[in-house]
Amino acid sequence: MFRLLEGKNVNLRVVEKEDLAFLAEWFNNPEVFGEYNPLMQVSRTEIEKNYGEKKFEETDFFIEGKDGHRIGGMWHFNVMHPAGNLVEIGYFMVPTERGKGYCTEAVNIMVDYLFLSKNIERIQVQTDVRSARFCIAFSEKNGKNQKY
Repeated sequence: MFRLLEGKNVNLRVVEKEDLAFLAEWFNNPEVFGEYNPLMQVSRTEIEKNYGEKKFEETDFFIEGKDGHRIGGMWHFNVMHPAGNLVEIGYFMVPTERGKGYCTEAVNIMVDYLFLSKNIERIQVQTDVRSARFCIAFSEKNGKNQKY
């Protein structure tokens, strides 16, 4: 199995067309995708159609444990902003894997990857409001500016 981005405890793997049925299950489950994200019920057919017709540059990843099981999702996309080139990232974790540090590691991997591979000036995070403490702690620990 191809690993795009590897960490100590998690890997980030690009979502492939074969993964879309699994992704549909997560999107349709508010316990996984988060109760503060838009509630949606989408079919596998809709997800497959949207997968092939992206309107903007976006890349979706699974956050996987080292044994390959899926424990969350992450994405990044370009945002038009007067301040310059910026990328927004978002993420979610399955409830049983929250609070174990996996998401912190995944965000660190993604931030490093984006600053090393793209000509960007800023990364902003989109996440569940219950993760605000994580965003603040991450910013303080990594010396990043935070804006809310």
